[in-house]
Amino acid sequence: MKELTTYNRVAGYLNKIFDLLNQNYFESVLSRPTITIQSTPKAYGHFSLRDDTWISKNGASYEINIGAGTLSRPIEEVAATLLHEMVHYYNHVNGIKDCSRGNTYHNRRFKESAEERGLIVRHSEKYGWSHTSPSDDLLEFVLDNDLRDILINRNEMTAFSIPGTGTHSGTGITGTRKPSSARKYICPCCGNSVRATKSVNIGCLDCNSPMILEM
Repeated sequence: MKELTTYNRVAGYLNKIFDLLNQNYFESVLSRPTITIQSTPKAYGHFSLRDDTWISKNGASYEINIGAGTLSRPIEEVAATLLHEMVHYYNHVNGIKDCSRGNTYHNRRFKESAEERGLIVRHSEKYGWSHTSPSDDLLEFVLDNDLRDILINRNEMTAFSIPGTGTHSGTGITGTRKPSSARKYICPCCGNSVRATKSVNIGCLDCNSPMILEM
Protein backbone atom coordinates (compact mmCIF):
# COMPACT_ATOMS: atom_id res chain seq x y z
CA MET A 1 0.00 0.00 0.00
CA LYS A 2 1.22 3.49 -0.85
CA GLU A 3 2.09 5.76 2.05
CA LEU A 4 -0.70 8.05 3.25
CA THR A 5 1.01 11.34 2.52
CA THR A 6 -1.54 13.25 0.43
CA TYR A 7 -4.89 14.80 1.34
CA ASN A 8 -6.82 12.99 -1.40
CA ARG A 9 -5.37 9.61 -0.48
CA VAL A 10 -6.20 10.15 3.20
CA ALA A 11 -9.77 11.18 2.37
CA GLY A 12 -10.28 7.92 0.50
CA TYR A 13 -8.66 5.94 3.29
CA LEU A 14 -11.00 7.38 5.91
CA ASN A 15 -13.93 6.21 3.80
CA LYS A 16 -12.39 2.72 3.71
CA ILE A 17 -11.98 2.71 7.50
CA PHE A 18 -15.60 3.86 7.88
CA ASP A 19 -16.81 0.93 5.78
CA LEU A 20 -14.75 -1.55 7.82
CA LEU A 21 -15.96 -0.14 11.15
CA ASN A 22 -19.52 -0.07 9.86
CA GLN A 23 -19.33 -3.75 8.95
CA ASN A 24 -17.63 -4.81 12.17
CA TYR A 25 -19.54 -2.76 14.76
CA PHE A 26 -22.83 -1.74 13.12
CA GLU A 27 -23.68 -4.64 10.80
CA SER A 28 -23.27 -2.20 7.86
CA VAL A 29 -26.55 -0.42 8.66
CA LEU A 30 -25.08 3.10 8.41
CA SER A 31 -25.16 4.76 5.01
CA ARG A 32 -21.82 6.34 4.20
CA PRO A 33 -21.76 10.02 5.24
CA THR A 34 -19.59 12.69 3.69
CA ILE A 35 -16.32 12.43 5.60
CA THR A 36 -14.53 15.77 5.78
CA ILE A 37 -11.11 16.82 7.06
CA GLN A 38 -11.29 20.29 8.60
CA SER A 39 -9.91 22.06 11.64
CA THR A 40 -11.94 21.41 14.78
CA PRO A 41 -10.54 23.56 17.62
CA LYS A 42 -10.58 21.73 20.97
CA ALA A 43 -12.06 18.60 19.37
CA TYR A 44 -10.89 15.59 17.38
CA GLY A 45 -14.01 15.47 15.22
CA HIS A 46 -17.76 16.01 14.97
CA PHE A 47 -20.96 14.54 13.57
CA SER A 48 -23.62 16.72 11.94
CA LEU A 49 -27.23 16.06 12.97
CA ARG A 50 -28.72 17.08 9.61
CA ASP A 51 -29.19 14.41 6.96
CA ASP A 52 -28.83 17.08 4.28
CA THR A 53 -25.57 18.61 5.49
CA TRP A 54 -24.17 17.76 2.04
CA ILE A 55 -26.36 17.84 -1.07
CA SER A 56 -25.64 16.70 -4.61
CA LYS A 57 -27.64 15.55 -7.61
CA ASN A 58 -27.29 12.03 -6.21
CA GLY A 59 -28.92 12.92 -2.89
CA ALA A 60 -28.05 14.19 0.56
CA SER A 61 -25.87 12.92 3.40
CA TYR A 62 -24.79 13.47 6.97
CA GLU A 63 -21.26 14.69 7.72
CA ILE A 64 -18.53 13.24 9.92
CA ASN A 65 -15.47 15.43 10.28
CA ILE A 66 -12.01 14.41 11.43
CA GLY A 67 -9.84 17.23 12.75
CA ALA A 68 -7.18 18.14 10.21
CA GLY A 69 -4.64 18.83 12.95
CA THR A 70 -5.13 15.38 14.52
CA LEU A 71 -4.53 13.08 11.54
CA SER A 72 -0.99 12.00 12.43
CA ARG A 73 -1.94 10.41 15.72
CA PRO A 74 -1.50 6.62 15.83
CA ILE A 75 -4.02 5.08 13.46
CA GLU A 76 -5.91 3.35 16.29
CA GLU A 77 -6.57 6.79 17.82
CA VAL A 78 -7.86 8.16 14.51
CA ALA A 79 -10.05 5.05 14.13
CA ALA A 80 -11.36 5.58 17.66
CA THR A 81 -12.32 9.18 16.80
CA LEU A 82 -14.13 8.03 13.66
CA LEU A 83 -15.86 5.28 15.65
CA HIS A 84 -16.87 7.82 18.34
CA GLU A 85 -18.62 9.93 15.71
CA MET A 86 -20.18 6.82 14.17
CA VAL A 87 -21.71 5.99 17.56
CA HIS A 88 -23.34 9.46 17.55
CA TYR A 89 -24.51 8.77 13.99
CA TYR A 90 -26.02 5.39 14.92
CA ASN A 91 -27.75 6.77 18.00
CA HIS A 92 -29.15 9.72 16.09
CA VAL A 93 -30.76 7.69 13.30
CA ASN A 94 -32.18 5.29 15.89
CA GLY A 95 -33.76 8.02 18.02
CA ILE A 96 -31.34 7.64 20.94
CA LYS A 97 -30.57 11.02 22.49
CA ASP A 98 -27.00 10.62 23.71
CA CYS A 99 -26.10 14.30 24.34
CA SER A 100 -27.56 17.33 26.08
CA ARG A 101 -26.47 20.90 26.93
CA GLY A 102 -26.30 21.98 23.32
CA ASN A 103 -25.17 18.51 22.20
CA THR A 104 -21.91 18.77 24.15
CA TYR A 105 -22.61 16.70 27.30
CA HIS A 106 -22.36 12.96 26.58
CA ASN A 107 -24.78 10.97 28.72
CA ARG A 108 -24.83 7.33 29.79
CA ARG A 109 -26.65 6.32 26.63
CA PHE A 110 -23.59 7.37 24.68
CA LYS A 111 -21.30 5.58 27.14
CA GLU A 112 -23.21 2.31 26.85
CA SER A 113 -23.39 2.44 23.06
CA ALA A 114 -19.70 3.33 22.72
CA GLU A 115 -18.55 0.60 25.10
CA GLU A 116 -20.55 -1.96 23.11
CA ARG A 117 -18.54 -0.97 20.04
CA GLY A 118 -14.86 -1.10 20.87
CA LEU A 119 -14.33 2.10 22.84
CA ILE A 120 -13.13 2.79 26.37
CA VAL A 121 -15.08 5.71 27.82
CA ARG A 122 -13.97 8.11 30.57
CA HIS A 123 -15.92 10.88 32.28
CA SER A 124 -15.33 14.62 32.01
CA GLU A 125 -16.98 17.07 34.39
CA LYS A 126 -17.72 19.47 31.54
CA TYR A 127 -18.56 17.10 28.67
CA GLY A 128 -19.80 13.96 30.43
CA TRP A 129 -18.85 10.50 29.11
CA SER A 130 -17.00 12.06 26.21
CA HIS A 131 -13.37 10.89 26.44
CA THR A 132 -12.96 7.79 24.32
CA SER A 133 -9.95 5.64 23.47
CA PRO A 134 -9.46 2.32 21.67
CA SER A 135 -10.17 -0.88 23.59
CA ASP A 136 -8.21 -4.08 23.03
CA ASP A 137 -10.98 -5.17 20.68
CA LEU A 138 -10.52 -2.07 18.51
CA LEU A 139 -6.73 -2.53 18.59
CA GLU A 140 -7.21 -6.07 17.31
CA PHE A 141 -9.50 -4.70 14.59
CA VAL A 142 -6.77 -2.26 13.53
CA LEU A 143 -4.19 -5.05 13.40
CA ASP A 144 -6.45 -7.56 11.65
CA ASN A 145 -7.23 -5.05 8.91
CA ASP A 146 -3.62 -3.89 8.66
CA LEU A 147 -4.58 -0.24 9.05
CA ARG A 148 -1.66 2.13 8.52
CA ASP A 149 -0.69 5.41 10.14
CA ILE A 150 -1.57 8.62 8.30
CA LEU A 151 1.58 10.55 7.47
CA ILE A 152 0.13 13.98 6.80
CA ASN A 153 -1.19 16.56 9.24
CA ARG A 154 -2.37 20.16 9.12
CA ASN A 155 0.12 22.38 10.94
CA GLU A 156 -1.92 24.11 13.63
CA MET A 157 0.85 24.88 16.09
CA THR A 158 2.14 28.18 14.71
CA ALA A 159 0.03 31.26 15.24
CA PHE A 160 -0.82 33.30 12.18
CA SER A 161 -3.02 36.25 11.35
CA ILE A 162 -4.98 37.42 8.35
CA PRO A 163 -5.87 41.11 8.08
CA GLY A 164 -9.46 41.75 9.02
CA THR A 165 -10.12 38.30 10.51
CA GLY A 166 -8.18 38.32 13.78
CA THR A 167 -5.63 35.80 15.02
CA HIS A 168 -5.75 32.03 15.11
CA SER A 169 -3.44 30.21 17.52
CA GLY A 170 -4.23 26.65 16.51
CA THR A 171 -5.37 23.71 18.59
CA GLY A 172 -2.03 22.73 20.05
CA ILE A 173 -2.68 19.09 19.20
CA THR A 174 0.04 18.70 16.60
CA GLY A 175 3.32 17.68 18.16
CA THR A 176 5.40 14.68 19.10
CA ARG A 177 3.73 11.44 18.11
CA LYS A 178 3.08 8.97 20.87
CA PRO A 179 3.90 5.35 20.07
CA SER A 180 1.20 3.26 18.48
CA SER A 181 -0.37 0.56 20.67
CA ALA A 182 -0.59 -1.81 17.69
CA ARG A 183 2.56 -3.80 16.92
CA LYS A 184 3.66 -6.40 14.39
CA TYR A 185 6.52 -8.81 15.08
CA ILE A 186 8.27 -10.74 12.30
CA CYS A 187 10.77 -13.58 12.17
CA PRO A 188 13.97 -12.33 10.48
CA CYS A 189 14.60 -15.82 9.08
CA CYS A 190 11.33 -17.04 7.55
CA GLY A 191 9.12 -13.95 7.67
CA ASN A 192 6.40 -15.41 9.89
CA SER A 193 4.54 -12.62 11.67
CA VAL A 194 2.33 -12.11 14.71
CA ARG A 195 0.43 -9.11 15.99
CA ALA A 196 0.27 -7.78 19.52
CA THR A 197 -1.28 -4.87 21.39
CA LYS A 198 1.68 -4.46 23.75
CA SER A 199 5.44 -5.04 23.81
CA VAL A 200 6.23 -8.75 24.08
CA ASN A 201 9.22 -11.08 23.90
CA ILE A 202 8.32 -13.71 21.35
CA GLY A 203 10.14 -16.22 19.18
CA CYS A 204 9.55 -18.26 16.04
CA LEU A 205 9.51 -21.97 16.90
CA ASP A 206 10.02 -22.91 13.25
CA CYS A 207 13.40 -21.17 13.16
CA ASN A 208 14.22 -21.11 16.88
CA SER A 209 14.79 -17.37 16.45
CA PRO A 210 13.50 -14.32 18.37
CA MET A 211 10.98 -12.23 16.48
CA ILE A 212 11.67 -8.54 15.96
CA LEU A 213 9.38 -5.53 15.93
CA GLU A 214 8.55 -4.38 12.40
CA MET A 215 9.38 -0.68 12.08
